[in-house]
Amino acid sequence: MKRLLARLLLGITLLGAVVPAFAHKASDAYLQIRSGAQGTSARIDVALRDLDPLLDLDADADGRLTWGEVRRAWPRIEQAVRAGLQIDGCALGDARRSLERRGDGTYAALEFRADCVLGPMPSVRYTLLADVDPTHRGLLRLERDGAAPLLRVLDPTRPEAPAATARGSFVAEGVHHIVTGADHLLFLLCLLLPAVMRRERTSGGLRWRPVERPSDAVWPVLGIVSAFTLAHSLTLGLSAAQWVSLPASFIEPAIAATIVLAAIDNLRPLLPGPRWLVTFVFGLVHGFGFAGVLGELDLPRGEFAWALLQFNLGLELGQSVIVLAAVGLLYGLRARRRYPSWVIGGGSVAALLAGALWFVERTAPLALPM
Repeated sequence: MKRLLARLLLGITLLGAVVPAFAHKASDAYLQIRSGAQGTSARIDVALRDLDPLLDLDADADGRLTWGEVRRAWPRIEQAVRAGLQIDGCALGDARRSLERRGDGTYAALEFRADCVLGPMPSVRYTLLADVDPTHRGLLRLERDGAAPLLRVLDPTRPEAPAATARGSFVAEGVHHIVTGADHLLFLLCLLLPAVMRRERTSGGLRWRPVERPSDAVWPVLGIVSAFTLAHSLTLGLSAAQWVSLPASFIEPAIAATIVLAAIDNLRPLLPGPRWLVTFVFGLVHGFGFAGVLGELDLPRGEFAWALLQFNLGLELGQSVIVLAAVGLLYGLRARRRYPSWVIGGGSVAALLAGALWFVERTAPLALPM
C-alpha cells in the first residue's frame, strides 16, 4: 500500500510538472487561395479553440462556448484574421462568415474576395496567433488558372522568411506534429520506460532487473518503434486517402485510452502478446490521429501522395530523435535502485492520469465543441 501511495504521489507530481506544457495540441489553420481572370478568393478555416486564447471567446469563462458568444465575437474574429493574413497586391473585401463542424471541433470559416490576379509566385504573409501559440501553422493550398496547386506551410513566427516549397515544408510539418503531439509522444515514451529493464519472476513475484548490455535494450526499442511506425503509416495513408474513415470523436478518446492501457501494463502485466504487437495494434489508432492534417487540403492524387510521403518522413525523423534521446537517458538511469518505482512506476502513473484526463476531456459534451 505504501508503495502504491508513493507511486501515486510521484505520478501526480510528474503530471503537474509535465502535462501543462503539453496541454495545448498543435494547431493548424487551413487556407485556400484561388486566383483567376475573375479575381481572387481566399478562405481560411481556424479552430475556435485556437482563437480563444487570443480573443477570449468564452466570455463567461465557464468552459462552454455558446453560439451567442461566437456571434458577438465575429467582428473581433474577422479583425484578427484580416490582421494575420495579407496577400501582396490584393485588398481583401468583405468576408462571408460561417461555422464549420469538424471531427476535432468547430472552426470559424471566413471567405474573402479581391479584385486582383496573382502572379506566379505571390507573397502571402501569415501572422495569425504568432503571439499566443508558437505551435500554430497555416496550411496553404494556392491555385491559379492553368497551374498546378501550390502547397505551403506558413509559420506565423517567421512571416518574413520565404515560404518553403512543398517538398521541404511537409517534412517539417511532420516533424512539427510529432514533436508537439503530446498524446502520441506520451504513448511512445510510456512504452519505452521498461525497455531498459526486464521482468523476472522471483519467489516474491515479478521484479524488474536492469539489462546488462546496450543490445539488450536496442532490440526491444527497435521492435516498438518499428511496429509503431508501420502501424501509423498504414492507417495514416488509408485514412488520409479516404479509403478508411473514422470520426475524430472516436479516435481522439481512443488515443487517450491507449495511453491508459500502456501505463497500466507497465504497472501490472495486462495486455497479451509481445510488446511490439501491442504497439502495432495501438499504433493503428494513432495513425488516424495524424491523418486529419492532409485530409483537409483536398489534394489531387499525385500531390497528395507526394505530400503524404514527406509528412510521414517528417514524423519518422522527429520520432527517431526523440526515441534516441529518451532511450539514452533511460539506459543511463537503469541501474539506479529506484528506477522501477520512480521512473517506471511514477512515470506510468503520470501517463495513466494524463490519459484519463484527456479521455474525459475528449468525451465531455460541450454546447459548442471548440
